[in-house]
Amino acid sequence: MCTLCTPTSREYIICYTTHIMNNFSLLLNNLKHKNILGVNPPVFDFAYFDFWAKPLGLLYILEYLRKHENNVSLLDCIYEGRDKPKGFGRYKPQRKQIKKPTPYQHIPRKYYHFGITEEAFEEKLSQIQQPDLILLTSGMTYWYLGVKWCIDRLKKFFPHTPILLGGIYAQLCPEHAQTLGADGVQTEPFLLESPFPALDLYEEPEYGIIMTSRGCPLHCEYCASKKLWPTYRQRSLKEIMREITFQDGISSVKDMAFYDDALLINKERHFYPLCNELQKNFHHLHYHTPNGLHVREIDETCAHYLRETGFKTIRLSLESTDPVIQQVSSSKVSDHQYVKAVGNLLKAGYTHHDIETYILIGLPEQSYQSVYNAISFVRSLGATVKTAEYSPIPGTVMFEDCAKKFPLLKEEPLYQNNTAYCGYVSEDIAPEELQQLKNLAHKGA
Repeated sequence: MCTLCTPTSREYIICYTTHIMNNFSLLLNNLKHKNILGVNPPVFDFAYFDFWAKPLGLLYILEYLRKHENNVSLLDCIYEGRDKPKGFGRYKPQRKQIKKPTPYQHIPRKYYHFGITEEAFEEKLSQIQQPDLILLTSGMTYWYLGVKWCIDRLKKFFPHTPILLGGIYAQLCPEHAQTLGADGVQTEPFLLESPFPALDLYEEPEYGIIMTSRGCPLHCEYCASKKLWPTYRQRSLKEIMREITFQDGISSVKDMAFYDDALLINKERHFYPLCNELQKNFHHLHYHTPNGLHVREIDETCAHYLRETGFKTIRLSLESTDPVIQQVSSSKVSDHQYVKAVGNLLKAGYTHHDIETYILIGLPEQSYQSVYNAISFVRSLGATVKTAEYSPIPGTVMFEDCAKKFPLLKEEPLYQNNTAYCGYVSEDIAPEELQQLKNLAHKGA
């Protein structure tokens, strides 16, 4: 690399990306006494819901950099644009209707900017000390317009500060991400070892976030977990408790959301000891599982642990009762296992309303009747249905199948949007059928 470039100059970043293949772990590892700004962009979409969403990876990195004698700050465009409270620490974000991009012109839905307004964002930037480096994260692939929006405004205020882009979109759509104007794109999964996420960078966070494991041992054909986290690893109880202790030390935190893809795997040696510690030391917190729990792991003992520990939000991953779809879902659950899990949760003291169950809609070749049967099955047991519209995710088996029918999926991430793809791009389900299934799911809810 060029030895004349200073470690956070744009020239250095360009040299670095050329020689190190877009992996910035070494660069970040060597930073000291720098001003680092982390940014979580707003969301541009038809809808957005706060499922205890925080940029966990970015927060780990910022804490790591702080421990290495750097000055770090955070601008979370969703948090700064929060509006009405929803309960358990969540908020509805502010929203403003905006012009739909070309791929969505035919979709009869309103399109929004969720999060901080442009005026408020620029006011925040005007108050920030000139950063030496900006770390910009990303979420869903089809949210990249919010990333681009941030890059344009960050460059306006800090034209000489290099911007590094990372996150889910950057890893799943690396070539596309490199067109947005960032000075470097982190395209490989990496995690700097940090003792906890820098949650205290928020003014008054009302919930904490935790991952007790990285990745998932299963191989569902629609899921990108293996690509984002190639190796499944459960973390030590000591690591986990250190993170929760730090976040619980923030007086405003009353809830804790688990981001795990496989929280209950190896439950006797992993989850139960964790629950014992939570009951002993953090019984005042409420716990939530937005990513869904593996149904087959919920026996009577597990259900009891969930209830006694204080898990308030229970999301079960059933997804379908169709044997073919269950097979591409790693055969992780059967109808019989679901019936037993619901019974065990009810016996432990949960209500039918507490037991929320994910049902997928719009998978390739999935029929209307298949989804109808799954929704009816869940409702027959009194549980609450949470429909999840399918989004084709780059790097998955199903994505390749979908792209054969609709090649533009590989060129334009906006077509990967679940609302756009499921009801209007894919021919597997018609918009009116989709609405009928949603009505069935929410009937009586």
